Amino acid sequence: MANEPINDFSVALNNLLKTVGTLAQQQVDLISLGIKAASQVIEPLVKSSTELAGNAVKISSDLFGNILNTVGQVFQSVTSALAPKK
Repeated sequence: MANEPINDFSVALNNLLKTVGTLAQQQVDLISLGIKAASQVIEPLVKSSTELAGNAVKISSDLFGNILNTVGQVFQSVTSALAPKK
Protein backbone atom coordinates (compact mmCIF):
# COMPACT_ATOMS: atom_id res chain seq x y z
CA MET A 1 0.00 0.00 0.00
CA ALA A 2 2.88 2.37 0.60
CA ASN A 3 4.00 1.99 -3.00
CA GLU A 4 0.63 2.97 -4.52
CA PRO A 5 1.21 6.78 -4.35
CA ILE A 6 4.65 6.30 -5.91
CA ASN A 7 3.18 4.13 -8.67
CA ASP A 8 0.37 6.65 -9.25
CA PHE A 9 2.94 9.44 -9.44
CA SER A 10 5.17 7.53 -11.86
CA VAL A 11 2.17 6.69 -14.06
CA ALA A 12 1.06 10.32 -14.03
CA LEU A 13 4.60 11.51 -14.78
CA ASN A 14 4.93 8.95 -17.56
CA ASN A 15 1.62 10.09 -19.10
CA LEU A 16 2.66 13.74 -18.78
CA LEU A 17 5.98 13.09 -20.52
CA LYS A 18 4.26 11.14 -23.30
CA THR A 19 1.84 14.03 -23.81
CA VAL A 20 4.67 16.58 -23.91
CA GLY A 21 6.56 14.39 -26.38
CA THR A 22 3.48 14.03 -28.57
CA LEU A 23 2.86 17.78 -28.52
CA ALA A 24 6.50 18.49 -29.41
CA GLN A 25 6.35 16.00 -32.31
CA GLN A 26 3.12 17.56 -33.57
CA GLN A 27 4.69 21.02 -33.49
CA VAL A 28 7.70 19.77 -35.46
CA ASP A 29 5.34 18.15 -37.97
CA LEU A 30 3.28 21.34 -38.21
CA ILE A 31 6.35 23.51 -38.82
CA SER A 32 7.62 21.01 -41.37
CA LEU A 33 4.29 21.03 -43.23
CA GLY A 34 4.23 24.84 -43.10
CA ILE A 35 7.68 25.07 -44.66
CA LYS A 36 6.70 22.54 -47.33
CA ALA A 37 3.50 24.44 -48.13
CA ALA A 38 5.35 27.75 -48.29
CA SER A 39 7.93 26.30 -50.68
CA GLN A 40 5.14 24.90 -52.88
CA VAL A 41 3.59 28.38 -53.04
CA ILE A 42 6.87 30.19 -53.69
CA GLU A 43 8.22 27.76 -56.31
CA PRO A 44 5.70 28.62 -59.08
CA LEU A 45 6.12 32.34 -58.34
CA VAL A 46 9.88 32.11 -58.71
CA LYS A 47 9.50 30.05 -61.87
CA SER A 48 7.04 32.57 -63.33
CA SER A 49 9.27 35.48 -62.39
CA THR A 50 12.23 33.79 -64.06
CA GLU A 51 10.21 33.14 -67.21
CA LEU A 52 8.95 36.74 -67.25
CA ALA A 53 12.49 38.05 -66.85
CA GLY A 54 13.66 35.79 -69.68
CA ASN A 55 10.82 36.99 -71.89
CA ALA A 56 11.60 40.61 -71.04
CA VAL A 57 15.24 40.10 -72.04
CA LYS A 58 14.14 38.41 -75.27
CA ILE A 59 11.70 41.23 -76.04
CA SER A 60 14.28 43.91 -75.29
CA SER A 61 16.92 42.15 -77.40
CA ASP A 62 14.40 41.79 -80.25
CA LEU A 63 13.52 45.46 -79.88
CA PHE A 64 17.18 46.44 -79.86
CA GLY A 65 17.76 44.32 -82.97
CA ASN A 66 14.81 45.96 -84.73
CA ILE A 67 16.10 49.43 -83.85
CA LEU A 68 19.55 48.56 -85.20
CA ASN A 69 18.02 47.22 -88.41
CA THR A 70 15.97 50.39 -88.81
CA VAL A 71 18.99 52.61 -88.20
CA GLY A 72 20.96 50.56 -90.72
CA GLN A 73 18.19 50.95 -93.31
CA VAL A 74 18.08 54.70 -92.68
CA PHE A 75 21.83 54.96 -93.26
CA GLN A 76 21.55 52.89 -96.43
CA SER A 77 18.76 55.15 -97.69
CA VAL A 78 20.71 58.30 -96.87
CA THR A 79 23.87 56.88 -98.45
CA SER A 80 22.05 55.86 -101.62
CA ALA A 81 20.35 59.26 -101.79
CA LEU A 82 23.66 61.10 -101.44
CA ALA A 83 25.64 58.82 -103.75
CA PRO A 84 26.09 60.16 -107.27
CA LYS A 85 23.84 58.53 -109.84
CA LYS A 86 25.51 56.86 -112.82
